[in-house]
Amino acid sequence: MEITLLGTGAPAGLPRPDCPCAACAVALGPDARAATALLLDGVLLLDLTPGAAFAAARAGRSLTGVRQALLSHPHDGPAVEVPAGVPQPGRVPDGQELTLLTGHRVRAVAMDAPGTGYAVTGPEGQRLLYLPPGGAPAGLEEPAESYDMLLADVVGRPDALAKLRAVGAVGPTTDVVAVHLDHDVPPGPELGRRLAAAGARAVPDGATLAVGVYEDVPDVPRRTLVLGGARSGKSVEAERRLEAFPDVLYVATGGSRNGDTEWSARVSAHRERRPGSWRTVETCDLVPLLAEEGPPVLVDCLSLWLTDAMDSVGAWDDAVWAERGEKALRERVRELTEAVRSSRRTVVAVSNEVGSGIVPSTASGRRYRDELGRLNAGFAEQCEQVLLVVAGQAMVLRG
Repeated sequence: MEITLLGTGAPAGLPRPDCPCAACAVALGPDARAATALLLDGVLLLDLTPGAAFAAARAGRSLTGVRQALLSHPHDGPAVEVPAGVPQPGRVPDGQELTLLTGHRVRAVAMDAPGTGYAVTGPEGQRLLYLPPGGAPAGLEEPAESYDMLLADVVGRPDALAKLRAVGAVGPTTDVVAVHLDHDVPPGPELGRRLAAAGARAVPDGATLAVGVYEDVPDVPRRTLVLGGARSGKSVEAERRLEAFPDVLYVATGGSRNGDTEWSARVSAHRERRPGSWRTVETCDLVPLLAEEGPPVLVDCLSLWLTDAMDSVGAWDDAVWAERGEKALRERVRELTEAVRSSRRTVVAVSNEVGSGIVPSTASGRRYRDELGRLNAGFAEQCEQVLLVVAGQAMVLRG
């Protein structure tokens, strides 16, 4: 089964008309995208968009063989003209199945937002799932058979991908293609990086893909370190890397700090931002967690882990530090980095980058700065990918 993407953008397209934002300003040439529409084997059209006939012609295809046109979401704006020879588009009721004379079977999947998803099975058994913009399946059977291809709003609804992974509908061999792309993420390298972190990819308008054929999609890094200064967006970046995966274990190393209302507000803001399916544990005992089998782990953050470790070895007392504290801390850091190296879990860790600012005025402050630099360097050495976040922008240092 072949699928030609006549468009891969949001319903308003990319760039949006009359939008002055930075993402729209650079969405030119191959990064410009028409509203998403799919042509399957030349006989099934999913979503009819303005200029579909011209888009098909540019891709070397024709709509003259279309036997069925289906809509996945309500269309806002002026009515779209139906090209000559194309049947009047409609929608399949949720849960019902439509069989074409060509052998294609289309089952309508109920969504949690206005719209309809379509599970299509080709004549030779290949299976794809197409979801509307802003939608996730309302109910999923568990366990489910993995689709060969998923086309979905990966940027806008990463939780939909997480739900599909949780029940097995998206597996290791599923080709995840992002569609309905809008101006939420700048196009080009930044879009590719974010999608790769979710195990997905984007293709240009007019691309023709073979469903069920293996595509060399970048693997999701198994160990990632996200560095950044205060309020740089490093925690958001770390969370974003796992929001398309279910059952994430969020490890908070800062504790509750009873009585500190400002700290409680920070913790609440972090908790509300995380998906509801994530589990949170407050601990600095990271080594046993990394040794266990289980879902992905997000550690936020290593700098607070180091504070706890330095407290426990008496690092703030010069005499204790010189006698045994420094050696004890080195051993703890070594145990942690070895645990990261041998862990079979997907690990994303956050840490502060503090060595580029003003030199601390106290010996203890300088000691902490130096030890955090050593910890970050040792941890980064064990990671496939290392990012530095500055002003909310992630720069790839490794991977």
